[in-house]
Amino acid sequence: MNDSNNIKIAVAGYVRLSIATLLSQHHHVTAVDVIPEKVDKLNNRISPIQDDYIE
Repeated sequence: MNDSNNIKIAVAGYVRLSIATLLSQHHHVTAVDVIPEKVDKLNNRISPIQDDYIE
């Protein structure tokens, strides 16, 4: 059985960023999007969506 800290999660689409943020507090999360501008923002720790918790 996998240790819960070793779970790797992939999330597609920036609208799922809120759940990805919550999951990333305890797991390795990879967010995937096809829009380069949104990917650049995420890589620079800038939220591409308006969300008080994420910011």
